[in-house]
Amino acid sequence: MQADEIGHIIQLAIAPVFLLTGVGTNMLVLTNRLARIIDRSRYLEEQLESQEAGSADRHALYRNELSILFRRAKKINRAILLSTSCALLICVVVAGLFIADALNLRLASIIAGIFVLAMIALTGSFVYLLREIWLATEFMNTQQAFTKSR
Repeated sequence: MQADEIGHIIQLAIAPVFLLTGVGTNMLVLTNRLARIIDRSRYLEEQLESQEAGSADRHALYRNELSILFRRAKKINRAILLSTSCALLICVVVAGLFIADALNLRLASIIAGIFVLAMIALTGSFVYLLREIWLATEFMNTQQAFTKSR
C-alpha cells in the first residue's frame, strides 16, 4: 500500500471521526443529566428515611418526585445506550472504510447501511433526551402550580 492510498483512506475516515466527537459530547451531556437525577434521588430517599420528612403530604410529594426521577433515568439510560451504539457503529464504519480500501473490497453498501444504523441510533438518543427534558419540564411546571396554589 502506498502513502497516497493511506492518505485517501484517512480522508474518507475524517467525517465519521468528527461525528464520533459529537456523539462523545452528547454522551457527556447524557451522563451529567443522569448523575443529577441520581443525586436528587438519593437526597429524596434520605429525606424519606429521616424524621425531617414528617408529614404525609411531604412523603407523598417525595414519592411522586422519585417516580418521575425513575422515569427520567430510564429515558436517559436508553439515550446513553443508543449513543453508545451509535459510537460503536461509527467505529465499525471507520474500520470498514480502511479495510475496504486497503483490500480493494466492495463494501460500500454495507458501510453505508452501518452508517445509516448509526444515524438512526443517534436520532433515537436525541428523541429520548428530548422526552426526558419534557418530563423534567412538565414536573417543574406541576411543582410550580402546586406551590402557587398553597
